[in-house]
Amino acid sequence: MIARLSGTVWNVGPGYVIVRAGGIGFRVHVPSGVLVQLDGTGQPVELFTYLHVRENEMALYGFLTEEELVLFKLLLSVSGVGSKTALALLSTVSPDALRQAVAQEEPALLSHVPGVGPKTAKAIIFHLKDKLIPTGAKAVPLLSDADAEVIAALTGLGFSLVEAQAALQSLPRDVDLPVEERVRQALAYFAAP
Repeated sequence: MIARLSGTVWNVGPGYVIVRAGGIGFRVHVPSGVLVQLDGTGQPVELFTYLHVRENEMALYGFLTEEELVLFKLLLSVSGVGSKTALALLSTVSPDALRQAVAQEEPALLSHVPGVGPKTAKAIIFHLKDKLIPTGAKAVPLLSDADAEVIAALTGLGFSLVEAQAALQSLPRDVDLPVEERVRQALAYFAAP
């Protein structure tokens, strides 16, 4: 099995990257966060990988962190969640948000992901609750009301959920600002070079 892949970025496409290692180009399916972090072709890259073997296909999936790889494997263990759905989840929801959604039993956050309906979201929470959250751990609030309003405003303007979450994370946490100001600062995040 291919557990880790180091090489240079040879080509980037929608949902995948081709990594050149030892004269061979490996097509690796990656979450959108990986594509955002790559600087372009010719750049060095190291991915934690999972070789998914099915009856008629072999596909390689890659992640920048071992945590994402572990979450991907856990998602595949849930009945009804295939590799495309697991990748879509990790492309849309951060690992921390996924853990919190499971801890707080919030299927609504997961069901916003393309390919994940309410039934699948509930199945993910049911099957991963004991695997992701240590017994007795106290969950923190998933999103404050102000954070939810900022994300709703940004997604309403056409930004993806991933982009909205990245902009939200760029906002200062120690300052209590009105929602309108938080949205303005989040929009400034997208204008920054």
